[in-house]
Amino acid sequence: MKDAKWLPAQDRDFIASEIDAEARTKSHGSVREVFTSLKVWTLCTILFGIVMGSYAVGFWQPTIIKSSGITDAFTIGLLTVVPYLAALILMIVVGRHADRTRERRWHVVLPQCMAAAGFVMCAYAGNNTYIALLGLTLAASGVITALPMFWALPTSFLGGTGAAAGIALINSTGNLAGFVSPALVGWLKTVTHSLDSSLFLIAGSLIVSAGLILTQLPARLVNK
Repeated sequence: MKDAKWLPAQDRDFIASEIDAEARTKSHGSVREVFTSLKVWTLCTILFGIVMGSYAVGFWQPTIIKSSGITDAFTIGLLTVVPYLAALILMIVVGRHADRTRERRWHVVLPQCMAAAGFVMCAYAGNNTYIALLGLTLAASGVITALPMFWALPTSFLGGTGAAAGIALINSTGNLAGFVSPALVGWLKTVTHSLDSSLFLIAGSLIVSAGLILTQLPARLVNK
C-alpha cells in the first residue's frame, strides 16, 4: 500500500496504519499455528455441518416436493424456485444487519437453527405440500444464509500466510460434506425407504454446528 503512488501520501499512510493495526489483532499468522489450532479444526467441523444442509437441499428438494403429492415435473420445477427466492432476500438482509451491528456468531447460528427446523418440518410434512414447501423454504433460506455468514468467523482471527492456509484447510475439509451428505442421505433412504431419518440427521448436524459456534468461538474473538 505504501507503493500506491496514485494515492496521496496522507491516504497511503492512513490505510497502511489501518492494515497494520488489523494485522496485530490476528492470532493465527503462520501455517504452523493454523494446523495446530483447535479453533481452526472446529471451524472445519462447523462448515461441514452447514454444507451437509446445503447439499441436502440441493439434491433432495425435488424428491421432498414429489413425496408431498406433486407429480407433475413442471410444477415441481416451479415450486423449487420459491425457497431460493426467499433465501436470496434473507441472505441480503442478514448480511447487511451483520455488517451494521458487527455481530457474527448469531448471524450464523440463527439461520442454522431455522434450517434445522425446516428439515424437521419436511420430515413431518407427509402429503401436505404446503408444509413441505414451508419447510424447504426455511431449510434453503437458513443454509444459504449461514454459508456466507460463516466466512466472517475465520477471517476475524486468521492473518498473513495463516489466513491463506487456514481458509484453504477449512474450505477443503468442510466441503467434504459435499460427498458425505448426498451419499449418506441416499443410503439411509435406500435402507429405510424414507427420507425422514436423513432429514433428522441433517437437522442434527446443523444444530451441532451451531452449538460449536456458541461454545467454542467467544464473541470477543469473532465480533469485529
